[in-house]
Amino acid sequence: MASILFTGAGRNVVLSSALKDSNDDQFGGVRKNGLSLKKGVPFTDRNMQGLTITNVATSSRPAAVIPEPSLPTETVKNHNKLVAWTSVRQERWEGELLVHGEIPVWLRGTYLRNGPGLWNIGDDYHFRHLFDGYATLVRLHFNNGRVTAAHRQIKSEAYKAAMKNKKLCYREFSESPPKPNNFLSYVGELANLFSGASLTDNANTGVVRLGDGRIICLTETVKGSIQIDPDTLETIGRFQYSDSLGGLIHSAHPVVTESELLTILPDLVNPGYRVVRMAAGTNERRVIGRVSCRGGPAPGWVHSFPVTEHYIVVPEMPLRYCAQNLLRAEPTPLYKFQWRPESKAFMHVMCKSTGNIVASVEVPLYVTFHFINAYEEEDEEGRVTAIIADCCEHNADTSILDKLRLHNLRSFSPQDVLPDARVGRFRIPLDGSPTGGLESALDPDQHGRGMDMCSINPSFLGKNYRYAYACGARRPCNFPNTLTKIDLVEKTAKNWHEEGAVPSEPFFVARPGATEEDDGVVISMISDKNGEGYTVLLDGSTFEEIARAQFPYGLPYGLHGCWVPKTRLED
Repeated sequence: MASILFTGAGRNVVLSSALKDSNDDQFGGVRKNGLSLKKGVPFTDRNMQGLTITNVATSSRPAAVIPEPSLPTETVKNHNKLVAWTSVRQERWEGELLVHGEIPVWLRGTYLRNGPGLWNIGDDYHFRHLFDGYATLVRLHFNNGRVTAAHRQIKSEAYKAAMKNKKLCYREFSESPPKPNNFLSYVGELANLFSGASLTDNANTGVVRLGDGRIICLTETVKGSIQIDPDTLETIGRFQYSDSLGGLIHSAHPVVTESELLTILPDLVNPGYRVVRMAAGTNERRVIGRVSCRGGPAPGWVHSFPVTEHYIVVPEMPLRYCAQNLLRAEPTPLYKFQWRPESKAFMHVMCKSTGNIVASVEVPLYVTFHFINAYEEEDEEGRVTAIIADCCEHNADTSILDKLRLHNLRSFSPQDVLPDARVGRFRIPLDGSPTGGLESALDPDQHGRGMDMCSINPSFLGKNYRYAYACGARRPCNFPNTLTKIDLVEKTAKNWHEEGAVPSEPFFVARPGATEEDDGVVISMISDKNGEGYTVLLDGSTFEEIARAQFPYGLPYGLHGCWVPKTRLED
């Protein structure tokens, strides 16, 4: 064993590991058993004041590196400045990370994060929107204060076809293959669209753990449900539903518990929504009930939805699917949607056990991607009088969709261009009233008028809760740039911020045996302004940083994650 001394930032750092075997890596530095040290630059622990390096984890086996197709010159040139919005620099990597601070010994398990990570096909084709990129799955495995990391591209048919043919072959969020130039070809393209043949299976949005332990990556197309191995990140294959329900699209965020998966299938032909359940251990979806659209020619976008202990809330947003926009050669500012305020906005409440609609109320216009949680409001005699549903609400402003174009994210100037957002709280009465309410659950200035990418303690799913974790804003900014803890009782927020860093979704993991709602840790992966990346762990209660683990390279921004608890003994 060798001890190698690096000096930086006024502090000496000793790496007590066998690091003498090294080779130049493609990041322009030297790889030392999973650690990447830039040539000619000493290892530094800047911005680590108050943290002590307690262990250095080194890879127990060589990192598997498979180069991807060459990156475009512009991407390479801007990599160090804009790492959050650049393509991942290799198809896969694995190693152990340098840990600063103390990772709780009770934190044992795997955090998986999914998201778009490759926004180009060779040098010739460049995606335009954040949601278009090919899926990159990241794995953080925690055990005895050590962190093993890995990432790997999800091998969807869309990804494999693009890599093989060097061109776009399926319809992504805002991109589509070249349009046909004659009527017969156009008719064929139309048939492919409504049969789902041309829709992507690029599962780049979420990742969930089913009650039986299977791991599924998801996007909004039903065919984009892909099973992966959580240990190797290998793509097992498409998750095949064994029922005959069909459907082209579903909510990108199902509600998953140990016993079931609940999701919503928007119906584009007979405008409405089917609510379905899939029991753990099966592949069969069964219809609980159906809701017809009240206000429009097409269903509204249902990216996510909330549930309570006894009810499922079906949102009908005036941002509605639009077939004409799906067929356009060039994307509109609202892509596959159309803003129809005249169609109004509604909330429908369905009984989980019977499928009956117990309330259908008009609510103020709203725009949301992500619901946070919902619960049942009771009177003094224990009767349920209303449903309270919270979401990350964008003040009925659809411009957030176009602000997520990669050009906007990569060209940030010191101007405040991020649209305002808040914790929007719906109150849906169950007494037959025709209208419901929507207001801010707390002053949006508490979190910089930015709000998205939320998580809660999963034990409080569908129940009255106090805390939520999300990404907020420190202005000026063009994208959420803080980690935020929301206290819905005190109506306050605590914010973590590091200049120039772009944090991804804060994910809460409860401490085993905890009795307090916020007793646990919050995990987030950070894209640094200098081209670096790390994982930060915050105390769920105090929201103070307790540890960070440094990647040997910067990762692109990611979207949503899940926790896979430890299931076997490890050394």
